[in-house]
Amino acid sequence: MASSKKALDGGWGWAIVAASFMAQLLAYGSPQSVGVLYPEWLHTFQEGKGMTAWVGSLVSGVGLMASPICSACVDNFGARPVTVFSGVMVAGGLMLSAFAPNVQFLIFSYGIVVGLGCGLVYAATLTITCQYFDKRRGLALGFVTTGTSVGAFIYATAQNELIVLFGLDGCLLITGAIALNLMACAGFMRPLNMPGYYLKQKVALERNTEEQLWDKPPLEDLKITTVKELLISTDAKDLAVHTETKKSCCLSGLVIMKMIKKKHRAYSKYIFTIYEILQDQAMGAYCIALFLFSLGAFPPVMFIEDVAQSEGLIEEVSVIPLVSIGAISSCVGKLVLGMLVDLRWINSIYLYGFTMFAAGLVLFLIPITKTYVGLQILSSVLGFSSGNWSLTSYITTKIVGIDRLTQAHGILMFFGGFGIILGPPVVGWFFDWTQSYDLAFYFSGTCVLLGAFILFVLTLRCWNRKNVEKTKSDVQYTSTCEKVISVA
Repeated sequence: MASSKKALDGGWGWAIVAASFMAQLLAYGSPQSVGVLYPEWLHTFQEGKGMTAWVGSLVSGVGLMASPICSACVDNFGARPVTVFSGVMVAGGLMLSAFAPNVQFLIFSYGIVVGLGCGLVYAATLTITCQYFDKRRGLALGFVTTGTSVGAFIYATAQNELIVLFGLDGCLLITGAIALNLMACAGFMRPLNMPGYYLKQKVALERNTEEQLWDKPPLEDLKITTVKELLISTDAKDLAVHTETKKSCCLSGLVIMKMIKKKHRAYSKYIFTIYEILQDQAMGAYCIALFLFSLGAFPPVMFIEDVAQSEGLIEEVSVIPLVSIGAISSCVGKLVLGMLVDLRWINSIYLYGFTMFAAGLVLFLIPITKTYVGLQILSSVLGFSSGNWSLTSYITTKIVGIDRLTQAHGILMFFGGFGIILGPPVVGWFFDWTQSYDLAFYFSGTCVLLGAFILFVLTLRCWNRKNVEKTKSDVQYTSTCEKVISVA
């Protein structure tokens, strides 16, 4: 995308922050609190927990795995049209889910349609915020990305009450109608830079206009030209048209071949860059660790309410569900970890590994916890540890450098999305097999602890090297505000 204007760092930019915050709240509110809906779907459709878990895993993982496509849409069409379209997708998917006859339909309507809509919202809001802010970009992005956690906290309680008042179908219809406000949020996203699609159209229009003006004959010669054209025979006209057609076909073929070669070179360069990034031992370890963390730590978001009900700790979802406690703790975790990572004596990779270790211990403690208060405490600790997602961009920059941040972060999101998609169905299959969550959570805890161990071991030698190379420059902050939050 062309950079035609300088970032404002204020002014209308704060309206963009508010609109983007609300957009993420409206889009991610229901998917991030899907744990409240999961027991209702189990009761309604009487399917296995492994099959039903695909709904919640896809809605969170599809958007991450499709992030390169979502970013390309924003780059070509702009944040405002993409947010409008995503509002239609999120609202339409939620409303369609109210009429779902089976879980398979829910997998499509809620898992894929709503998931892709959320991915588009995420890409659009981050892109437009980055365009409007430079010096205060970290602070602005911090406010925007906390919209997902605040949305999960509000929607978990709201959906619980809506289910009691209007039933599951009424709850989904109302949340879908509320999601239509994404279009209103899009109205505030005034483009600072023209998207690529409009620039191409403008260039093509100007080129056609110049050609028409260049080919336009003088007014004095118009009568003479008309007489000459009347005297030209029909055969001569046909011959000229045939010759021009052959020339244009040849030129079009050459243009197409040049475009194919150019695209092939770009794709080859991109694949080679990905290969080089994955060759880095620290980066490979981080990708594996993020996959295992997503595989093990995400399922409690969906299953924790069902765990409490299955163990008889509570008859129905409480006024402040466990999902809400985890969501607000995650919001706090993002802020606190963002402040800690900027301290010079703290190693960001080891900090991330410590949060993984804490999450793994919590997962091992969940099966042996027999009180609802205990589950509330464990949910808060797990939510705080899950705030380590805010460190991904910072750690990626430390490993591969700022120049390759985009490609490396895309690879990381693919691994994270893949783990999120697989995690809940695997836990559900464990329950269907053993009729207990114990083995499932032991498996999840083992995955997270294994990821922490791999991250610690494989980065010992790499991280102790003199990491002061020019290609691996650290993130520089320009104000005290930005040091509070390091979120990309």
